Amino acid sequence: MSEGAVSTTGSERANWWIILEVVAFAALAFGSRLVFAEITWKFSGPISLLFTLIVLTLYLRTKGVGWRDMGFVRLPDWKSRLLVLPKAGFIFLLFIGGVALVVLGGEQIGFVKPEGLPEGVEARWGDVEGNLPMLLLWLAVVWTSAALGEEMFFRGYMVTRIQDGLGRLRGASVLAVLLPALIFGFAHFYYQGLFGFVMTGMIGLVLGLGFLILRRNIYPLVLVHGMVDTISFIAVYRGEA
Repeated sequence: MSEGAVSTTGSERANWWIILEVVAFAALAFGSRLVFAEITWKFSGPISLLFTLIVLTLYLRTKGVGWRDMGFVRLPDWKSRLLVLPKAGFIFLLFIGGVALVVLGGEQIGFVKPEGLPEGVEARWGDVEGNLPMLLLWLAVVWTSAALGEEMFFRGYMVTRIQDGLGRLRGASVLAVLLPALIFGFAHFYYQGLFGFVMTGMIGLVLGLGFLILRRNIYPLVLVHGMVDTISFIAVYRGEA
C-alpha cells in the first residue's frame, strides 16, 4: 500500500495530512463555486463539483488511491447487484427517519419550514414548473452531479478519508460522519436558507451513517439520492412543491 492510501484497519495515530487534504478539497469545491457563479449562478454548484472531482481523482491517483477504496465496491455477480435494491430500501428508511426528525422535532421547538419556496430555490428552479425541457435538463444534473457526484464527494471521499485520517482515535467514525454532514448542509445554505442547512445536514448525517453500516457501499446511496431528487423535481414540474 502506497503512502496516503486508504487503510482498511486504521492506525493508532491520526494522519493530519489527510485531514488537511479533505479541508483543502472542501475549500476547492466552495471556492470554485464562487468563481463559476460569476459565469452561471444557477449551475455553479454542479460545475464546481465536477471540476473538484476531476482534480480530486487526479490527486488520489498520485497517492495510490482509487474510487473503489471509497465506495465503488466490485459487484461480481447478479446476486450482489440485486442486493443493492434492499440496501437502498434500508437507506431510504434512514432518509425518512432523518427528515421526520427535523420536521417533527423542529415543530416541538418552534423551528418550522418557512411558507413557500426559499428565494434561492425559486431563482434556481422556478422555471422548471410546466417546462419539460428544463425538467429533463435538471434530471440529468440530478443523476450526474447530485446523486453520483455528491455521494462520491461527501460520503465516498470525505467519510472515508476522515475516518482513515483519524485512525483509531476515539470518536473517529462519529466525526467522519458528522463533519461531512455539516459541510453538506452548508453547501446548500446559500440558496436554501437555515432550514435547508438543517435538513440537508441531517440527510447528510443519515447517508453517512448508512454508508458506514453498509461497509462503504455507495451504490444504494446514489440510487436513493437520485430517486428522491427526481420525485422532488417532478413535484416542482407539476406545481406541487
